[in-house]
Amino acid sequence: MTTTESAGTAKAGARRVAHPALVLLIIAGTQLMIVLDGTIVNIALPKMGEYFGKNQTDMTWAINAYTLAFGGLLLLGGKAGDILGRRRMFMVGLALFTLGSFLGGLAHSFEFLIMGRIIQGVGGAISSPTALSLITTEFDEGPERTRAFAVFAAVAGAGAALGLLLGGVLTEYLTWRWVLFVNVPIGVLLIAGAFLYLHESDRLSGRFDWWGALLSVVWTTALVYGFIHAASHGWSNGVTLAAFAVSAVGLILFVTLEAKLSYAMMPLRIFRDRSRSGAYVVMLIIGASMFGMFFFVTYFVQLVLGYSALRTGLAFLPVAFMIGIAAQISAA
Repeated sequence: MTTTESAGTAKAGARRVAHPALVLLIIAGTQLMIVLDGTIVNIALPKMGEYFGKNQTDMTWAINAYTLAFGGLLLLGGKAGDILGRRRMFMVGLALFTLGSFLGGLAHSFEFLIMGRIIQGVGGAISSPTALSLITTEFDEGPERTRAFAVFAAVAGAGAALGLLLGGVLTEYLTWRWVLFVNVPIGVLLIAGAFLYLHESDRLSGRFDWWGALLSVVWTTALVYGFIHAASHGWSNGVTLAAFAVSAVGLILFVTLEAKLSYAMMPLRIFRDRSRSGAYVVMLIIGASMFGMFFFVTYFVQLVLGYSALRTGLAFLPVAFMIGIAAQISAA
């Protein structure tokens, strides 16, 4: 056996052979934790607002800080997995997500909470796309991979509603801090499982689109800030208009840059396919409506109807069940 062959054998032996169900559990479990965290905090928002002395409008940043960091850096996170190794970046993302959850749970100021949520979002932006791409690495093309994608889709879809239920249980019987602390032991276990059982992918050549990532975060953050500021200061307020102007300029610069760069993180050619573009629009509408519904209904049933946190979470269970069922049917 040559030196090269020995090194290859040693590398292969460094990973333990695992049942496909265990591998899928690690990957889907990560996606569940990431998606779930987009809504698990919703149920605890009234309690968190009381603790930090913030109103309903201010508390939207506990959700938006996570969502903006996650969405704005998602494409860059996927690119990092391709260039630096998917398994490696998968664990890095999990580590950041776990750290952010721990810091957010410890928060004694609103600003510290937002910092923890941003770190969570960055970790999710790295680990979520690499989790999806790891399915193609770990499962052979055909029925096995199709079943894995079906489970992944069901977890991603139902995770948002399940987060509301879990958030209700933790807030009701423990404190609001546990909607963040709960990720810490799960994250540690998933990192250990990824280190032991997942295989590293081949690295691809390429460059990072840093300016594209920065512009995507700037224009989306400015847009969200404009909407939130308008809720309390009006649509004609100078700061509100300035935020929308910054968002519009940022979007134009982002599109212009992505059209010119050969290594753009969001090549505009992907929108040439009408079916694909239509699917993007549908997912945008569904995502915006679902997250908006989760936020406002949570406040309404707790502050107006007087529901407890647990009862609020239970009220969302039908949503989780129907999403899971629909995902399996569509996969078939």
